Amino acid sequence: MDTRYLQSFVAVVELGSMAEAARRLDLTPAAIAARVKALEDDIGSALVQRVGRSVRPTEVGLAMLDRARSVLREVRDLRSVTGGGSLGELRLGVFGSALTGVLPPVLQRLYRRYPELSVYVEPGASVELCRQVAAGSLDAAIVVEPQFSIGKASSWSVLLEEQMVVVAPAAQAGRDAHELLASLPFIRYDRSVLGGQLADRYLRDHGIRVRQRLEINSLMAVAALVGQGLGVALLPDWVPMWQGGLEIVKIPLPERAPVRRVGLVWATHGPRAALADALLEEARAVCGSARAIES
Repeated sequence: MDTRYLQSFVAVVELGSMAEAARRLDLTPAAIAARVKALEDDIGSALVQRVGRSVRPTEVGLAMLDRARSVLREVRDLRSVTGGGSLGELRLGVFGSALTGVLPPVLQRLYRRYPELSVYVEPGASVELCRQVAAGSLDAAIVVEPQFSIGKASSWSVLLEEQMVVVAPAAQAGRDAHELLASLPFIRYDRSVLGGQLADRYLRDHGIRVRQRLEINSLMAVAALVGQGLGVALLPDWVPMWQGGLEIVKIPLPERAPVRRVGLVWATHGPRAALADALLEEARAVCGSARAIES
């Protein structure tokens, strides 16, 4: 059995799309479909099925999904320990806003330390990335603090603490935070992510009724919309927002502000545990520098 076929099958199931799996693996959709078909012929049963525009595993496919992931993980670990000194590939998950705010300077420092290191970056939601670390398909992930137990085989360390603040057009500087939230159109940070949930809880706890204009899952997009004078927002105090030349101001909350914590979750055992430790060290250096610049 060719492990490349297993890799394609797992990618299709995880991404729910032949086309997205092809993009992620740098192949054509036809090549991905051919690999999955060859694996199905080898197994003797259908592994995936189309449901509308998405692709989902069959019962047989679902039953072998975890084993396929385990085989791929074991093969990757074997290549790492038999690579003649090679560091292998670090598989790193990164949630949305950290892709531009944290990842580039961290990788810059990590590559200075290990010039030959290969890194695969998996973007995604923090909850799913934590699950992948626990399952062994990722070595580490930069995520928003998980609101659940991460398991005994993983560790968690805080890198940044971002207080929630009102982000308003520059012309609104000096006004009361609650007054702005209640009187101007509100641009909401997506409530499916923790930052949006913290904002929603604060508004409800303080009885603030907003006039929502739109909801979107992108801190920089929300900040840009605010900069265009389209409304105000309640967001984590994310450093890159203040470095983009936008016409926005930060207005602290009058009550105790909720905090979004960003950190690293990583597998504490395995051939890349030492690399994860190095990643944590460099991430702490970067995030410590960011706090110093901001203050």
